[in-house]
Amino acid sequence: MVSAGAMSGSGNLMDFLDEPFPDVGTYEDFHTIDWLREKSRDTDRHRKITSKSKESLWEFIKSLLDAWSGWVVMLLIGLLAGTLAGVIDLAVDWMTDLKEGVCLSAFWYSHEQCCWTSNETTFEDRDKCPLWQKWSELLVNQSEGASAYILNYLMYILWALLFAFLAVSLVRVFAPYACGSGIPEIKTILSGFIIRGYLGKWTLLIKTVTLVLVVSSGLSLGKEGPLVHVACCCGNFFSSLFSKYSKNEGKRREVLSAAAAAGVSVAFGAPIGGVLFSLEEVSYYFPLKTLWRSFFAALVAAFTLRSINPFGNSRLVLFYVEYHTPWYMAELFPFILLGVFGGLWGTLFIRCNIAWCRRRKTTRLGKYPVLEVIVVTAITAIIAYPNPYTRQSTSELISELFNDCGALESSQLCDYINDPNMTRPVDDIPDRPAGVGVYTAMWQLALALIFKIVVTIFTFGMKIPSGLFIPSMAVGAMAGRMVGIGVEQLAYHHHDWIIFRNWCRPGADCVTPGLYAMVGAAACLGGVTRMTVSLVVIMFELTGGLEYIVPLMAAAVTSKWVADAFGKEGIYEAHIHLNGYPFLDVKDEFTHRTLATDVMRPRRGEPPLSVLTQDSMTVEDVETLIKETDYNGFPVVVSRDSERLIGFAQRRELILAIKNARQRQEGIVSNSIMYFTEEPPELPANSPHPLKLRRILNLSPFTVTDHTPMETVVDIFRKLGLRQCLVTRSGRLLGIITKKDVLRHMAQMANQDPESIMFN
Repeated sequence: MVSAGAMSGSGNLMDFLDEPFPDVGTYEDFHTIDWLREKSRDTDRHRKITSKSKESLWEFIKSLLDAWSGWVVMLLIGLLAGTLAGVIDLAVDWMTDLKEGVCLSAFWYSHEQCCWTSNETTFEDRDKCPLWQKWSELLVNQSEGASAYILNYLMYILWALLFAFLAVSLVRVFAPYACGSGIPEIKTILSGFIIRGYLGKWTLLIKTVTLVLVVSSGLSLGKEGPLVHVACCCGNFFSSLFSKYSKNEGKRREVLSAAAAAGVSVAFGAPIGGVLFSLEEVSYYFPLKTLWRSFFAALVAAFTLRSINPFGNSRLVLFYVEYHTPWYMAELFPFILLGVFGGLWGTLFIRCNIAWCRRRKTTRLGKYPVLEVIVVTAITAIIAYPNPYTRQSTSELISELFNDCGALESSQLCDYINDPNMTRPVDDIPDRPAGVGVYTAMWQLALALIFKIVVTIFTFGMKIPSGLFIPSMAVGAMAGRMVGIGVEQLAYHHHDWIIFRNWCRPGADCVTPGLYAMVGAAACLGGVTRMTVSLVVIMFELTGGLEYIVPLMAAAVTSKWVADAFGKEGIYEAHIHLNGYPFLDVKDEFTHRTLATDVMRPRRGEPPLSVLTQDSMTVEDVETLIKETDYNGFPVVVSRDSERLIGFAQRRELILAIKNARQRQEGIVSNSIMYFTEEPPELPANSPHPLKLRRILNLSPFTVTDHTPMETVVDIFRKLGLRQCLVTRSGRLLGIITKKDVLRHMAQMANQDPESIMFN
């Protein structure tokens, strides 16, 4: 028996694995990353750069470039996300108006832009100008009458169907991942799951184009959720340009967390709200460094959007309002009632939407996505057109509902009776009885509210980009405005009641119905998404209503409490579970008294665990084991008799190592011995070259004993982002627990189907 070192002639075994080879450390599609390993690799890379930086000026400059690369990526993400959001806003504005008419002077002008450029527009008739013509005026030269109304109605439906058909066709043919909100998948990706192509260039392009089409079609959906997906696609694209991020999946997720913040920043014009949204709702791992970079990316994105000025009002958003009346303590009661409504609406929406989406997945309905989109669009357009509050875009509707009634407002909601001859004591409520327009608006809003509640359930989750923020806010804003008008009229007609007596300053409005709309919008959005802190910050950044933080907080907390009483899951978590993504939610509590031995594989009656030995298996043995199993990795033990644990080898890296060794190392054949030790084993003189694979061996795999409580194991998986954990007793390997096993066990303990976890 001679050692392999003497056998190699030079006494030095060619260990090609001392140099990294292509694709090592990468992951396959639909697999989970190893957070600990990614962190360790980044620390090694950083240590190497720091030590090299002292060698020469060039290496020092390279180390500075590496340190600044993170900020450069954030700058690029902010610039691109802000630009795309501005373009989307301008395109949506034009295409929404295109359903009703066209500008004769320049067809690419929206209604508002067209009338800005006209010299014949008066303030009273600012929505009417000769340059803007409705389709009936253009085609049959009639602006009034039944035939004109029917023609405009038909054109509205046809444009809506055309936009929706184009959107669903583009998604289906070019980028299937561009459908939906994107936030459930981004939450899953940020937790360490790999979904290749979900943040790709095609997805970015198609999602941007189709987002304009679906929002313009008048469907009950918003662009805010998909804008987070668009920003994350930008983040993925720019991180692929820098090896620091492209070669490390953990670092890439830090960039994506910051990109999500930039997405919300441009969606709502809320940079701080965006950072808090990423921290509270989306991110899984959010170090302090990512907080600063998120803040910078959100700032750049908001600045870029402000430079484009898509709404022409020098604001970042369409909903900016200024209220002149403070709120009073007695108003907290209706605000809390709106919170209760928001929580109930959130629960109703989640249950109905998930039931419908499950039906779509399990029946033939899912085979006809184009037909489903066309049918829902046709129904939406047919019902929406007769009601002015559903005909206009949802963003404009919310803007109108949030607005305070000033002297220049022409909305039906501001049709109050002002009689200068009526006199009352100065400390009484100003005389503002509701006019006919307000009562008409109230029943139209009630019908619009019912329509929005029903149609949003069927719209969210179709095979088109669809956000949920704006429809949820619209439902809450309509309910809130109606409650606000009710309280306002009650205060006017019963001003001598004790609760109203001390409210008003002379000459001021006592109740601001727009504030109730804002609180209702926050309550409904909170009920659906279960956001709290970020929601309140987004709402006051969105509206500029810093003075109204307490009403917003009261409504947000109430809606969360009410919704949580019926179920802990928000809409995004519910969709994650529906799709079977391996997501360990930090909010879920595990309180069952089970042990690691109850969950680990193999169980009793199952075949023994597939393992590798440290120095007694041939290349052929390992290749056969890889072919016959589909495990993601194998524990390495001293021998099959002792089962003493040495480390853990990943399946993908074993395959790549053997493939590269056969190509680059002479003498490696099927019966070459593979070893994971420092020194090669003693082999007969005529044996082929052995293959050393110590470099790909993880020598410190995470282990627990068989009596570790599962509560602790679940916590370890959550906080360390593990892929798998080995179970030992006195150093002897007993079994393995994977993330999928943990999720199955949690589902089983919650009396759910454990096989609903579809992905590895």
